[in-house]
Amino acid sequence: MASARRRLRHRWRLPAAISAVFFLSLLVLLSFLAPPLREHPALPDRRFLRLPRHRSSSHDPHLKESNVSRSAVVEEIVRVPHGDESARDDLWMSKLAVNYYGCSVPSNKYLDAKLTTYSDRYLMIATSGGLNQQRTGITDAVVAARILNATLVVPKLDQRSFWKDASNFGEIFDVDWFISFLSKDVRIIKELPKKGGRVIRGPHTTRVPRKCTQRCYLTRVLPVLLKKHVVQLTKFDYRLANRLDTDLQKLRCKVNYHSLRFTNQIQEMGDKLIGRMRAKSQHFIALHLRFEPDMLAFSGCYYGGGDKERMELGKIRKRWKTLHTSNPEKERRHGKCPLTPEEVGLMLRALGYDEDVHIYVASGEIYGGNETLAPLKALFPNFHSKETLASKEELAPFAAFSSRMAALDFVVCDESDAFVTNNNGNMAKILAGRRRYFGHKRTIRPNAKKLYSVFLNRNNMTWDMFATKVRAYQKGFMGEPKEIRPGRGEFHENPAPCICERSGSDARIDSSSISQNSNKGNISRGVSVPPYINSRAGEVDLLDLEYGDDSLIGRETTDPTDPDSTDPDTEDTDTDEALSD
Repeated sequence: MASARRRLRHRWRLPAAISAVFFLSLLVLLSFLAPPLREHPALPDRRFLRLPRHRSSSHDPHLKESNVSRSAVVEEIVRVPHGDESARDDLWMSKLAVNYYGCSVPSNKYLDAKLTTYSDRYLMIATSGGLNQQRTGITDAVVAARILNATLVVPKLDQRSFWKDASNFGEIFDVDWFISFLSKDVRIIKELPKKGGRVIRGPHTTRVPRKCTQRCYLTRVLPVLLKKHVVQLTKFDYRLANRLDTDLQKLRCKVNYHSLRFTNQIQEMGDKLIGRMRAKSQHFIALHLRFEPDMLAFSGCYYGGGDKERMELGKIRKRWKTLHTSNPEKERRHGKCPLTPEEVGLMLRALGYDEDVHIYVASGEIYGGNETLAPLKALFPNFHSKETLASKEELAPFAAFSSRMAALDFVVCDESDAFVTNNNGNMAKILAGRRRYFGHKRTIRPNAKKLYSVFLNRNNMTWDMFATKVRAYQKGFMGEPKEIRPGRGEFHENPAPCICERSGSDARIDSSSISQNSNKGNISRGVSVPPYINSRAGEVDLLDLEYGDDSLIGRETTDPTDPDSTDPDTEDTDTDEALSD
C-alpha cells in the first residue's frame, strides 16, 4: 500500500517539474520582450546616442575592482528619446512664481543706524573659504554688527586658503555701494580710524562658535567689545544662527541680494557671457557640475577609477583632518555623492529638456577630463563655458584670481533660465536662495538619494519607465514656491522670511517687477527698502542652543561631513565650490 502511494506521488512530480520549467522559460522570454533603457526601440522621434560610459563598481557591485581603470571605456548604444518641450510649459519657470516676490521691508520698530550705533565699538571680520563661503560671512557680519550696535570695518577676504586668491573686498565687490546702501542699517567704514597716522587701537582677535545666536553675541562678544572697543572675529563663516528675529533676517536679505554688487569689470564681463548665451538660444541651462577632484575627495565616493583614483583623491582628502574613513557605497546610497556628468545629463533628458538645449557649465577642472564629460556632451551637444564663450584676452584680467572667475560663473548662473546644481555646497545654497527671492526661477537639485536606485537599475527598465521615475522623484527638488518649509535648511538657501505672497489682484502683477536687474543690486517696487530696524536682540530660540550657545568663545563644533566645515586649528583646510584656474 505504501509503495503504491510512493508510485502515485512520483507520477505527479513529473508534470509539476515540467510546469515549473515552462513557467520560468516564459518569465525569461517576457523579460527579453520588455527592452531595457539601453535597448529602447527606436520610434520615429527617437535616435541612437553612442555614449562612452565608465563601468563603475559603485554602479555594478559584481564588477571586480582590479579590472577597473579610468581609461577603460565601454562603448554602449544608449537610446534616448527626443524631449517634447512644447508639451511641458514648466521647464523654464514655475507657474506659481508670479504669486510670490522678495521683500526686505522691515517692521516699523527698526531704527536708523545713526540712533543705534555706539561710537566706541568697532567690529572687524576675517572671512574664510572661497567666494560664496565668504559671501555668507560678509552677509552675517553686517547683521552681527547690528546686533552689537557697532561700526563694521569692511570685511577682509580670505587670502590664505586653498585657493590662494589675493583679491581684496574692493576688487570683487563695489565697496562704495556696499557702504552707502547699508548706511541706515549699519555704519560701515573702510578701515579703523587713525590718529597721528596710527590706528587708534589694535583689535582683540577671537572667534565665535558656529551658528552663534543673538544671545550668544550679546553675552559672549559684547562684554569683550565693551572692554577692548575693537574686536576682530576670525574664520567668519556660518557664525550666525539660522533663526533670528524677522527684521534681522530681512537685513540678511538686503545685504546678500542688494548690497553685494560685483565690480563693474566683473559684472560687465558676466553680462557679455549672458548675451552670448542668449544669442545662441532663447533659454539656457546653467549647470554647476561640481565634479572636481576636491569635491570627489571630500565626498569619499568612488567612481570606478581603481587604485589610481583612490590614491589621487585620498591624497587630497588628507586636507581635512576631521574626516572619517568613508563607505563609498553607503555614501552613494544615502545620496551624498555628486552625480556623474552622464547621470546629470540623463536626469535632464528625463525631465523633458531636449538635446537642442544650450548648457553653460560652471566648473573647474573635471576629474577625468573630456573622457568624463563625453556622455554629457553626447546628450547635450550645445555645451559652453566661459572659456568657450570668451577669448583668453577677455578672461586675462580674471584668470589669475579664482574668486573673480567664480564671480563670472555666479553672474551667468544667476541669470540662467534653469539652474542645475550637483551638490549642496555654498554656491548652490546662495544661488538657490537668491533665485527664490527673485521670482522662484527654475532651480533643480538632484534628489540623489532617490535617484540612486533608478540609475543603478536603469539598464533593466524602458526609457519611459526611467523618465517617469525620475520626474516623480524630482518633485520637491525643482525650485517651486514653498518647496521647503520655513525654517528648514540654511537661511541662505531658504530665505522664507524675505519671500512674500501676493493676494487677489496683486497676483497678476508681472513678475518683471521683482527682477534684480542683472545682479546690479537695484531694488524694484517688489522689494523696496525704506528706513530701518532695531531687533529684539535678547530673544533666543531654544532650537539654536545646540550650536554651542554655552561654549566659550574660540570653541566650536565642526561637522566632519560638511565640506564647508573647517578645522578650527587649521588655516588652509577650507573648500568651496568649483573655481576655474
